[in-house]
Amino acid sequence: MRLELRGITKRFGSFTANDRIDMVVEPGEIHAILGENGAGKSTLMNTLYGLYTPEEGEIVVDGEPTVFEGPGDAMRAGIGMVHQHFMLVPVFTVAENVVLGQEPVGKGLIDLKRAREIVRETSRMLGFEIDPDALVEDLPVGVQQRVEIVKALSRNAQLLILDEPTAVLTPQETDELIEIMGRLRDAGTSILFITHKLREIRAVADTITIIRLGKVVGTASPQATETELASLMVGRSVSLGVARSEATPGEAVLEVAGLTVRDSHGVPVVDDVTLTVASGEILAVAGVQGNGQTELAEAILGLQKPAAGSILLHGTPLEGKGVRERLDAGLAYVPEDRSTDGVVGEFSIVENLVLDRTGAAPVSRGGALDMRYLRRNATERVAEFDVRTTSVDRAVGTLSGGNQQKVVLARELSRPLSLLVASQPTRGVDVGSIEFLHDRIVSERDKGAAVVIVSTELDEVLALGDRIAVMCGGQLVGIVPGGESRDVLGLMMTGIGPEEARERAAEHHTVLGEADLEAEAAVVDDGVTDAPASDARQEKR
Repeated sequence: MRLELRGITKRFGSFTANDRIDMVVEPGEIHAILGENGAGKSTLMNTLYGLYTPEEGEIVVDGEPTVFEGPGDAMRAGIGMVHQHFMLVPVFTVAENVVLGQEPVGKGLIDLKRAREIVRETSRMLGFEIDPDALVEDLPVGVQQRVEIVKALSRNAQLLILDEPTAVLTPQETDELIEIMGRLRDAGTSILFITHKLREIRAVADTITIIRLGKVVGTASPQATETELASLMVGRSVSLGVARSEATPGEAVLEVAGLTVRDSHGVPVVDDVTLTVASGEILAVAGVQGNGQTELAEAILGLQKPAAGSILLHGTPLEGKGVRERLDAGLAYVPEDRSTDGVVGEFSIVENLVLDRTGAAPVSRGGALDMRYLRRNATERVAEFDVRTTSVDRAVGTLSGGNQQKVVLARELSRPLSLLVASQPTRGVDVGSIEFLHDRIVSERDKGAAVVIVSTELDEVLALGDRIAVMCGGQLVGIVPGGESRDVLGLMMTGIGPEEARERAAEHHTVLGEADLEAEAAVVDDGVTDAPASDARQEKR
Protein backbone atom coordinates (compact mmCIF):
# COMPACT_ATOMS: atom_id res chain seq x y z
CA MET A 1 0.00 0.00 0.00
CA ARG A 2 1.15 3.52 -0.79
CA LEU A 3 -0.28 6.09 1.58
CA GLU A 4 -0.20 9.84 1.03
CA LEU A 5 -1.39 12.52 3.44
CA ARG A 6 -2.02 15.88 1.79
CA GLY A 7 -2.45 18.98 3.91
CA ILE A 8 -4.10 17.19 6.85
CA THR A 9 -5.38 19.74 9.37
CA LYS A 10 -7.17 18.87 12.59
CA ARG A 11 -8.44 21.45 15.08
CA PHE A 12 -10.00 21.23 18.51
CA GLY A 13 -11.72 24.58 18.99
CA SER A 14 -9.08 27.25 18.52
CA PHE A 15 -6.24 24.75 19.00
CA THR A 16 -4.65 23.32 15.84
CA ALA A 17 -3.32 19.84 16.62
CA ASN A 18 -2.26 19.04 13.03
CA ASP A 19 -1.37 21.86 10.67
CA ARG A 20 -1.29 21.04 6.92
CA ILE A 21 0.66 17.82 7.29
CA ASP A 22 2.06 16.23 4.14
CA MET A 23 3.61 12.77 4.27
CA VAL A 24 4.13 9.72 2.04
CA VAL A 25 4.51 6.12 3.22
CA GLU A 26 5.84 3.80 0.53
CA PRO A 27 4.93 0.10 0.24
CA GLY A 28 7.06 -2.14 2.46
CA GLU A 29 8.51 0.78 4.40
CA ILE A 30 8.89 1.42 8.12
CA HIS A 31 8.10 5.11 8.39
CA ALA A 32 8.78 6.52 11.84
CA ILE A 33 7.04 9.63 13.15
CA LEU A 34 9.12 11.33 15.80
CA GLY A 35 7.97 14.19 17.99
CA GLU A 36 7.63 15.45 21.52
CA ASN A 37 4.63 14.56 23.62
CA GLY A 38 1.83 16.84 22.44
CA ALA A 39 3.39 17.37 19.02
CA GLY A 40 0.30 15.93 17.30
CA LYS A 41 1.51 12.41 16.45
CA SER A 42 -1.38 10.46 17.99
CA THR A 43 -3.94 12.95 16.66
CA LEU A 44 -2.60 12.38 13.16
CA MET A 45 -2.79 8.61 13.55
CA ASN A 46 -6.32 8.75 14.97
CA THR A 47 -7.30 10.85 11.96
CA LEU A 48 -5.75 8.34 9.59
CA TYR A 49 -7.59 5.51 11.38
CA GLY A 50 -10.96 7.24 11.07
CA LEU A 51 -11.37 8.17 14.74
CA TYR A 52 -11.15 11.89 13.87
CA THR A 53 -12.32 13.77 10.80
CA PRO A 54 -9.86 16.36 9.46
CA GLU A 55 -11.06 19.91 8.79
CA GLU A 56 -8.79 20.13 5.77
CA GLY A 57 -6.71 17.87 3.54
CA GLU A 58 -7.14 14.40 2.14
CA ILE A 59 -5.96 10.85 2.63
CA VAL A 60 -4.85 9.12 -0.57
CA VAL A 61 -4.56 5.32 -0.67
CA ASP A 62 -2.86 3.85 -3.75
CA GLY A 63 -3.59 7.01 -5.70
CA GLU A 64 -7.27 7.23 -4.72
CA PRO A 65 -8.52 10.01 -2.39
CA THR A 66 -10.36 8.33 0.50
CA VAL A 67 -12.68 9.45 3.27
CA PHE A 68 -12.76 7.41 6.48
CA GLU A 69 -15.90 7.91 8.56
CA GLY A 70 -14.75 5.46 11.20
CA PRO A 71 -12.19 2.73 11.97
CA GLY A 72 -14.26 0.24 9.99
CA ASP A 73 -13.61 2.21 6.80
CA ALA A 74 -9.89 2.33 7.58
CA MET A 75 -9.75 -1.42 8.20
CA ARG A 76 -11.61 -2.14 4.96
CA ALA A 77 -9.04 0.01 3.17
CA GLY A 78 -6.24 -2.14 4.61
CA ILE A 79 -5.14 -0.02 7.58
CA GLY A 80 -4.70 -1.59 11.01
CA MET A 81 -3.73 0.06 14.28
CA VAL A 82 -2.17 -1.19 17.50
CA HIS A 83 -2.93 1.40 20.15
CA GLN A 84 -0.57 2.29 22.98
CA HIS A 85 -3.16 0.96 25.42
CA PHE A 86 -4.24 -2.41 24.07
CA MET A 87 -7.85 -2.80 22.92
CA LEU A 88 -8.27 -6.41 24.06
CA VAL A 89 -10.93 -8.04 26.24
CA PRO A 90 -8.96 -9.61 29.13
CA VAL A 91 -11.45 -12.42 29.88
CA PHE A 92 -11.66 -13.52 26.23
CA THR A 93 -9.29 -16.01 24.64
CA VAL A 94 -6.75 -14.98 22.03
CA ALA A 95 -8.92 -16.44 19.25
CA GLU A 96 -12.04 -14.65 20.50
CA ASN A 97 -10.19 -11.33 20.62
CA VAL A 98 -8.67 -11.73 17.16
CA VAL A 99 -12.02 -12.32 15.42
CA LEU A 100 -14.08 -9.96 17.62
CA GLY A 101 -16.34 -7.91 15.36
CA GLN A 102 -15.59 -10.09 12.34
CA GLU A 103 -16.45 -13.52 13.70
CA PRO A 104 -16.41 -16.46 11.27
CA VAL A 105 -19.84 -18.13 11.39
CA GLY A 106 -20.86 -21.69 10.68
CA LYS A 107 -24.37 -23.10 11.08
CA GLY A 108 -25.47 -19.93 12.82
CA LEU A 109 -22.73 -20.11 15.48
CA ILE A 110 -19.30 -18.57 15.83
CA ASP A 111 -16.79 -20.93 14.23
CA LEU A 112 -14.14 -21.08 16.96
CA LYS A 113 -12.21 -23.75 15.09
CA ARG A 114 -11.74 -21.34 12.20
CA ALA A 115 -10.86 -18.56 14.66
CA ARG A 116 -8.09 -20.73 16.09
CA GLU A 117 -6.80 -21.47 12.59
CA ILE A 118 -6.66 -17.74 11.83
CA VAL A 119 -4.50 -17.14 14.92
CA ARG A 120 -2.15 -20.02 14.07
CA GLU A 121 -1.82 -19.09 10.39
CA THR A 122 -1.10 -15.43 11.06
CA SER A 123 1.28 -16.19 13.93
CA ARG A 124 3.32 -18.62 11.83
CA MET A 125 3.55 -16.02 9.09
CA LEU A 126 5.20 -13.73 11.66
CA GLY A 127 7.50 -16.43 12.96
CA PHE A 128 6.04 -17.01 16.41
CA GLU A 129 3.46 -19.14 18.16
CA ILE A 130 0.50 -17.97 20.25
CA ASP A 131 -1.91 -20.33 22.00
CA PRO A 132 -5.34 -19.46 20.50
CA ASP A 133 -7.11 -20.75 23.63
CA ALA A 134 -5.05 -18.75 26.17
CA LEU A 135 -6.92 -16.09 28.12
CA VAL A 136 -5.53 -12.66 27.30
CA GLU A 137 -5.42 -11.67 31.00
CA ASP A 138 -2.97 -14.54 31.63
CA LEU A 139 -0.52 -13.45 28.91
CA PRO A 140 2.61 -11.31 29.40
CA VAL A 141 2.35 -7.80 28.01
CA GLY A 142 4.69 -8.57 25.13
CA VAL A 143 2.50 -11.47 24.00
CA GLN A 144 -0.64 -9.33 24.31
CA GLN A 145 0.95 -6.90 21.88
CA ARG A 146 1.57 -9.77 19.46
CA VAL A 147 -2.13 -10.63 19.74
CA GLU A 148 -2.95 -7.05 18.70
CA ILE A 149 -0.66 -7.36 15.68
CA VAL A 150 -2.17 -10.74 14.73
CA LYS A 151 -5.64 -9.20 15.06
CA ALA A 152 -4.74 -6.37 12.68
CA LEU A 153 -3.01 -8.57 10.11
CA SER A 154 -5.76 -11.19 10.16
CA ARG A 155 -8.00 -8.45 8.76
CA ASN A 156 -5.66 -8.02 5.79
CA ALA A 157 -3.94 -4.88 7.02
CA GLN A 158 -1.43 -3.71 4.44
CA LEU A 159 -0.41 -0.73 6.54
CA LEU A 160 0.05 -1.14 10.28
CA ILE A 161 0.08 1.80 12.71
CA LEU A 162 2.05 1.13 15.90
CA ASP A 163 1.43 3.94 18.42
CA GLU A 164 4.16 4.00 21.10
CA PRO A 165 4.36 0.20 20.90
CA THR A 166 7.26 -0.27 23.32
CA ALA A 167 5.89 1.79 26.22
CA VAL A 168 5.14 -1.30 28.35
CA LEU A 169 7.78 -3.74 27.06
CA THR A 170 11.04 -4.98 28.53
CA PRO A 171 14.19 -4.38 26.45
CA GLN A 172 14.11 -8.01 25.28
CA GLU A 173 10.46 -7.72 24.23
CA THR A 174 11.32 -4.49 22.42
CA ASP A 175 14.07 -6.28 20.49
CA GLU A 176 11.60 -9.03 19.56
CA LEU A 177 9.09 -6.44 18.34
CA ILE A 178 11.75 -4.79 16.19
CA GLU A 179 12.49 -8.19 14.62
CA ILE A 180 8.78 -8.71 13.94
CA MET A 181 8.56 -5.28 12.32
CA GLY A 182 11.48 -6.20 10.07
CA ARG A 183 9.74 -9.42 8.98
CA LEU A 184 6.52 -7.55 8.26
CA ARG A 185 8.39 -5.01 6.14
CA ASP A 186 10.14 -7.78 4.23
CA ALA A 187 6.72 -9.32 3.52
CA GLY A 188 5.53 -6.03 2.02
CA THR A 189 3.59 -4.54 4.94
CA SER A 190 4.02 -0.81 5.46
CA ILE A 191 4.43 0.34 9.06
CA LEU A 192 3.85 3.72 10.65
CA PHE A 193 5.90 3.66 13.85
CA ILE A 194 5.03 6.36 16.40
CA THR A 195 7.54 6.85 19.19
CA HIS A 196 9.62 9.31 21.17
CA LYS A 197 12.40 6.78 21.83
CA LEU A 198 15.36 7.75 19.70
CA ARG A 199 17.26 4.48 20.12
CA GLU A 200 14.40 2.45 18.63
CA ILE A 201 13.86 4.83 15.73
CA ARG A 202 17.47 4.46 14.65
CA ALA A 203 17.29 0.67 14.98
CA VAL A 204 14.29 0.05 12.75
CA ALA A 205 13.18 3.05 10.65
CA ASP A 206 13.68 3.44 6.90
CA THR A 207 12.35 7.00 6.89
CA ILE A 208 11.85 9.46 9.75
CA THR A 209 9.40 12.36 9.73
CA ILE A 210 9.70 14.90 12.55
CA ILE A 211 6.61 16.71 13.84
CA ARG A 212 6.87 19.75 16.07
CA LEU A 213 3.88 21.72 17.39
CA GLY A 214 1.55 20.03 14.92
CA LYS A 215 3.67 20.69 11.83
CA VAL A 216 6.10 18.60 9.81
CA VAL A 217 9.45 20.31 10.32
CA GLY A 218 11.58 17.92 8.31
CA THR A 219 12.78 14.41 7.67
CA ALA A 220 15.88 12.64 8.89
CA SER A 221 18.00 9.64 8.08
CA PRO A 222 18.12 6.66 10.47
CA GLN A 223 21.89 7.20 10.42
CA ALA A 224 21.42 10.52 12.26
CA THR A 225 22.67 10.51 15.84
CA GLU A 226 20.29 10.58 18.77
CA THR A 227 21.50 14.09 19.59
CA GLU A 228 20.73 15.26 16.06
CA LEU A 229 17.24 13.74 16.18
CA ALA A 230 16.56 15.27 19.60
CA SER A 231 17.61 18.68 18.32
CA LEU A 232 15.23 18.37 15.37
CA MET A 233 12.42 17.44 17.75
CA VAL A 234 12.78 20.50 19.97
CA GLY A 235 14.27 23.00 17.52
CA ARG A 236 17.49 23.63 19.43
CA SER A 237 20.63 21.87 20.61
CA VAL A 238 19.98 19.31 23.33
CA SER A 239 22.33 17.33 25.53
CA LEU A 240 20.96 13.83 26.13
CA GLY A 241 23.47 12.96 28.82
CA VAL A 242 23.18 13.81 32.49
CA ALA A 243 26.21 15.61 33.85
CA ARG A 244 26.73 14.29 37.36
CA SER A 245 29.61 13.50 39.63
CA GLU A 246 30.06 10.27 41.55
CA ALA A 247 27.59 9.94 44.41
CA THR A 248 28.87 10.36 47.95
CA PRO A 249 26.18 8.69 50.06
CA GLY A 250 25.85 9.67 53.69
CA GLU A 251 23.61 8.31 56.42
CA ALA A 252 20.47 6.33 55.69
CA VAL A 253 17.46 8.58 55.12
CA LEU A 254 14.86 6.01 54.03
CA GLU A 255 14.75 2.48 55.41
CA VAL A 256 12.10 0.08 54.15
CA ALA A 257 12.00 -3.37 55.81
CA GLY A 258 9.76 -6.32 54.91
CA LEU A 259 7.17 -4.03 53.32
CA THR A 260 4.03 -5.75 52.07
CA VAL A 261 1.06 -3.98 50.51
CA ARG A 262 -2.07 -5.86 49.48
CA ASP A 263 -4.69 -4.87 46.93
CA SER A 264 -8.45 -4.88 47.54
CA HIS A 265 -8.53 -8.65 46.93
CA GLY A 266 -5.80 -9.34 49.46
CA VAL A 267 -3.18 -10.10 46.83
CA PRO A 268 0.32 -8.74 47.62
CA VAL A 269 1.25 -5.99 45.14
CA VAL A 270 4.37 -5.14 47.15
CA ASP A 271 5.76 -8.39 48.56
CA ASP A 272 8.29 -8.29 51.43
CA VAL A 273 10.44 -5.47 49.99
CA THR A 274 13.51 -4.31 51.89
CA LEU A 275 15.75 -1.43 50.79
CA THR A 276 17.69 1.56 52.08
CA VAL A 277 18.36 4.95 50.47
CA ALA A 278 21.06 7.24 51.84
CA SER A 279 21.46 10.98 51.65
CA GLY A 280 23.31 12.06 48.54
CA GLU A 281 22.29 9.13 46.34
CA ILE A 282 19.63 8.27 43.77
CA LEU A 283 17.97 4.86 43.87
CA ALA A 284 16.21 4.23 40.57
CA VAL A 285 13.43 1.63 40.68
CA ALA A 286 13.02 -0.15 37.33
CA GLY A 287 10.39 -2.57 36.09
CA VAL A 288 7.60 -3.01 33.60
CA GLN A 289 4.57 -0.95 34.55
CA GLY A 290 2.33 -2.69 37.09
CA ASN A 291 4.89 -4.65 39.10
CA GLY A 292 4.45 -2.89 42.42
CA GLN A 293 6.58 0.21 41.87
CA THR A 294 3.59 2.57 42.10
CA GLU A 295 2.30 1.01 45.32
CA LEU A 296 5.80 1.12 46.85
CA ALA A 297 6.04 4.87 46.20
CA GLU A 298 2.50 5.46 47.49
CA ALA A 299 3.22 3.48 50.67
CA ILE A 300 6.25 5.67 51.38
CA LEU A 301 4.07 8.77 51.08
CA GLY A 302 1.26 7.26 53.15
CA LEU A 303 -1.30 6.79 50.38
CA GLN A 304 -1.16 2.99 50.78
CA LYS A 305 -1.46 1.25 54.15
CA PRO A 306 1.10 -1.55 54.52
CA ALA A 307 -0.09 -4.99 55.60
CA ALA A 308 3.35 -5.70 57.08
CA GLY A 309 6.80 -4.19 57.42
CA SER A 310 8.12 -0.79 58.36
CA ILE A 311 9.17 2.52 56.79
CA LEU A 312 11.64 4.78 58.60
CA LEU A 313 12.55 8.37 57.68
CA HIS A 314 15.76 9.48 59.42
CA GLY A 315 15.23 6.57 61.81
CA THR A 316 11.73 7.66 62.77
CA PRO A 317 8.87 5.23 61.98
CA LEU A 318 6.28 6.67 59.59
CA GLU A 319 3.57 4.28 60.72
CA GLY A 320 0.52 6.24 61.85
CA LYS A 321 1.71 9.47 60.21
CA GLY A 322 -0.48 11.01 57.53
CA VAL A 323 0.56 12.46 54.20
CA ARG A 324 0.74 16.02 55.56
CA GLU A 325 3.07 14.97 58.40
CA ARG A 326 5.34 13.15 55.98
CA LEU A 327 5.52 16.17 53.68
CA ASP A 328 6.29 18.42 56.65
CA ALA A 329 9.11 16.02 57.60
CA GLY A 330 10.86 16.83 54.31
CA LEU A 331 9.38 14.27 51.93
CA ALA A 332 8.49 15.45 48.41
CA TYR A 333 6.39 13.38 46.03
CA VAL A 334 5.83 13.41 42.28
CA PRO A 335 2.87 11.09 41.53
CA GLU A 336 2.61 8.84 38.53
CA ASP A 337 -0.77 10.24 37.44
CA ARG A 338 -0.39 14.01 37.52
CA SER A 339 -3.94 14.81 36.41
CA THR A 340 -5.51 12.78 39.22
CA ASP A 341 -2.97 13.07 42.03
CA GLY A 342 -0.60 15.89 41.12
CA VAL A 343 -2.71 18.94 40.29
CA VAL A 344 -6.22 20.33 40.71
CA GLY A 345 -7.21 21.10 37.14
CA GLU A 346 -9.68 23.86 38.03
CA PHE A 347 -7.13 25.69 40.19
CA SER A 348 -4.73 28.24 38.73
CA ILE A 349 -0.99 27.73 38.33
CA VAL A 350 -0.53 30.10 41.26
CA GLU A 351 -2.65 27.89 43.52
CA ASN A 352 -1.25 24.55 42.32
CA LEU A 353 2.30 25.65 43.08
CA VAL A 354 1.49 25.86 46.81
CA LEU A 355 -1.09 23.09 47.24
CA ASP A 356 0.87 21.32 49.97
CA ARG A 357 2.15 24.45 51.77
CA THR A 358 -0.89 26.60 52.44
CA GLY A 359 -0.77 26.40 56.24
CA ALA A 360 2.53 28.17 56.97
CA ALA A 361 4.66 31.20 56.11
CA PRO A 362 5.55 32.52 53.64
CA VAL A 363 2.49 31.15 51.81
CA SER A 364 0.08 32.35 54.48
CA ARG A 365 0.24 35.00 57.15
CA GLY A 366 -2.25 35.53 59.95
CA GLY A 367 -4.48 32.74 58.64
CA ALA A 368 -4.76 34.25 55.13
CA LEU A 369 -2.90 33.49 51.91
CA ASP A 370 -0.25 36.04 51.01
CA MET A 371 -1.31 36.64 47.41
CA ARG A 372 1.65 38.91 46.70
CA TYR A 373 4.03 36.09 47.63
CA LEU A 374 1.94 33.52 45.71
CA ARG A 375 2.08 35.51 42.49
CA ARG A 376 5.80 36.24 42.83
CA ASN A 377 6.48 32.57 43.55
CA ALA A 378 4.42 31.48 40.53
CA THR A 379 6.15 33.95 38.21
CA GLU A 380 9.58 32.73 39.31
CA ARG A 381 8.72 29.03 39.11
CA VAL A 382 7.06 29.36 35.67
CA ALA A 383 10.19 31.04 34.32
CA GLU A 384 12.59 28.62 36.02
CA PHE A 385 10.79 25.47 34.84
CA ASP A 386 9.78 26.86 31.43
CA VAL A 387 6.05 26.29 31.95
CA ARG A 388 4.41 27.34 28.67
CA THR A 389 1.46 29.52 29.61
CA THR A 390 -0.04 32.91 28.80
CA SER A 391 -0.68 33.69 32.47
CA VAL A 392 0.05 32.33 35.94
CA ASP A 393 -3.69 32.70 36.58
CA ARG A 394 -4.52 30.13 33.93
CA ALA A 395 -6.20 26.93 35.12
CA VAL A 396 -3.69 24.09 35.20
CA GLY A 397 -6.22 21.78 33.51
CA THR A 398 -5.96 23.87 30.33
CA LEU A 399 -2.21 23.25 30.03
CA SER A 400 -0.67 20.41 28.03
CA GLY A 401 0.25 17.28 29.95
CA GLY A 402 3.94 18.10 29.82
CA ASN A 403 3.38 21.57 31.24
CA GLN A 404 1.20 20.15 34.02
CA GLN A 405 4.10 17.85 34.89
CA LYS A 406 6.43 20.83 35.07
CA VAL A 407 4.06 22.53 37.54
CA VAL A 408 4.16 19.43 39.78
CA LEU A 409 7.95 19.24 39.65
CA ALA A 410 8.30 22.99 40.21
CA ARG A 411 6.19 22.71 43.36
CA GLU A 412 8.01 19.68 44.77
CA LEU A 413 11.56 20.79 43.95
CA SER A 414 11.17 24.35 45.22
CA ARG A 415 11.54 23.68 48.95
CA PRO A 416 14.15 22.04 51.21
CA LEU A 417 13.99 18.25 50.93
CA SER A 418 15.39 15.27 52.75
CA LEU A 419 13.68 12.66 50.55
CA LEU A 420 12.31 12.99 47.01
CA VAL A 421 10.10 10.18 45.68
CA ALA A 422 9.27 10.68 42.01
CA SER A 423 7.20 8.30 39.88
CA GLN A 424 7.70 8.79 36.13
CA PRO A 425 9.14 12.29 36.74
CA THR A 426 9.52 13.19 33.06
CA ARG A 427 6.50 11.40 31.58
CA GLY A 428 4.92 13.64 28.95
CA VAL A 429 7.76 16.17 29.09
CA ASP A 430 9.67 17.19 25.95
CA VAL A 431 13.30 16.23 25.39
CA GLY A 432 14.60 19.72 26.14
CA SER A 433 12.77 19.92 29.46
CA ILE A 434 13.90 16.40 30.44
CA GLU A 435 17.48 17.66 30.27
CA PHE A 436 16.64 20.45 32.74
CA LEU A 437 14.56 18.26 35.08
CA HIS A 438 17.22 15.56 35.25
CA ASP A 439 19.78 18.19 36.19
CA ARG A 440 17.46 19.45 38.95
CA ILE A 441 16.99 15.95 40.36
CA VAL A 442 20.78 15.43 40.43
CA SER A 443 21.11 18.84 42.08
CA GLU A 444 18.80 17.70 44.90
CA ARG A 445 21.00 14.65 45.38
CA ASP A 446 24.12 16.81 45.47
CA LYS A 447 22.52 19.03 48.13
CA GLY A 448 22.19 15.96 50.34
CA ALA A 449 18.67 14.67 49.65
CA ALA A 450 17.92 10.99 49.24
CA VAL A 451 16.15 10.39 45.94
CA VAL A 452 13.93 7.52 44.80
CA ILE A 453 13.07 7.56 41.10
CA VAL A 454 10.44 5.15 39.73
CA SER A 455 10.60 4.96 35.95
CA THR A 456 9.68 2.56 33.16
CA GLU A 457 12.16 4.35 30.85
CA LEU A 458 15.46 2.45 31.02
CA ASP A 459 17.34 5.40 29.57
CA GLU A 460 16.15 7.50 32.51
CA VAL A 461 16.97 4.77 35.02
CA LEU A 462 20.50 4.44 33.64
CA ALA A 463 21.01 8.19 33.40
CA LEU A 464 20.01 8.92 37.01
CA GLY A 465 20.48 5.82 39.13
CA ASP A 466 23.50 5.56 41.43
CA ARG A 467 21.96 2.21 42.31
CA ILE A 468 19.14 0.45 40.48
CA ALA A 469 16.44 -1.66 42.15
CA VAL A 470 14.43 -3.93 39.86
CA MET A 471 10.91 -5.11 40.71
CA CYS A 472 8.87 -7.91 39.19
CA GLY A 473 5.58 -9.28 40.46
CA GLY A 474 5.70 -7.01 43.50
CA GLN A 475 9.03 -8.42 44.67
CA LEU A 476 12.47 -6.86 44.71
CA VAL A 477 14.48 -8.94 42.24
CA GLY A 478 17.73 -7.26 43.20
CA ILE A 479 19.68 -4.02 43.55
CA VAL A 480 22.62 -3.46 41.21
CA PRO A 481 25.12 -0.64 40.57
CA GLY A 482 24.07 2.22 38.34
CA GLY A 483 26.37 1.14 35.54
CA GLU A 484 24.64 -2.22 35.00
CA SER A 485 23.92 -3.19 31.38
CA ARG A 486 20.54 -2.81 29.70
CA ASP A 487 20.48 -6.53 28.90
CA VAL A 488 20.94 -7.51 32.54
CA LEU A 489 18.27 -5.06 33.69
CA GLY A 490 15.89 -6.33 31.02
CA LEU A 491 16.32 -9.92 32.17
CA MET A 492 15.86 -8.89 35.80
CA MET A 493 12.60 -7.20 34.83
CA THR A 494 11.30 -10.68 33.96
CA GLY A 495 12.12 -11.95 37.47
CA ILE A 496 15.63 -13.36 36.91
CA GLY A 497 18.12 -12.62 39.71
CA PRO A 498 21.18 -10.42 39.08
CA GLU A 499 23.81 -13.18 38.89
CA GLU A 500 21.82 -15.39 36.53
CA ALA A 501 20.89 -12.33 34.45
CA ARG A 502 24.58 -11.45 34.06
CA GLU A 503 25.41 -15.00 33.01
CA ARG A 504 22.62 -15.08 30.44
CA ALA A 505 23.52 -11.65 29.11
CA ALA A 506 27.16 -12.71 28.73
CA GLU A 507 26.13 -15.87 26.83
CA HIS A 508 23.88 -13.79 24.57
CA HIS A 509 26.70 -11.36 23.77
CA THR A 510 29.08 -14.24 23.03
CA VAL A 511 26.65 -15.68 20.49
CA LEU A 512 25.89 -12.24 19.09
CA GLY A 513 29.59 -11.46 18.75
CA GLU A 514 30.17 -14.65 16.75
CA ALA A 515 27.23 -13.77 14.49
CA ASP A 516 28.65 -10.29 13.90
CA LEU A 517 32.05 -11.73 13.00
CA GLU A 518 30.39 -14.06 10.47
CA ALA A 519 28.41 -11.17 9.01
CA GLU A 520 31.55 -9.03 8.69
CA ALA A 521 33.35 -11.90 6.96
CA ALA A 522 30.44 -12.23 4.53
CA VAL A 523 30.61 -8.51 3.85
CA VAL A 524 34.31 -8.73 3.02
CA ASP A 525 33.63 -11.71 0.73
CA ASP A 526 31.04 -9.64 -1.12
CA GLY A 527 33.59 -6.91 -1.66
CA VAL A 528 31.74 -4.41 0.48
CA THR A 529 34.36 -2.69 2.64
CA ASP A 530 33.24 0.89 3.08
CA ALA A 531 30.02 0.36 5.04
CA PRO A 532 29.72 -0.94 8.59
CA ALA A 533 28.56 -4.53 8.87
CA SER A 534 25.15 -3.50 10.15
CA ASP A 535 24.57 -1.32 7.06
CA ALA A 536 25.71 -4.10 4.74
CA ARG A 537 23.37 -6.59 6.39
CA GLN A 538 20.57 -4.10 5.90
CA GLU A 539 21.39 -3.89 2.18
CA LYS A 540 21.59 -7.68 1.79
CA ARG A 541 18.24 -8.06 3.53
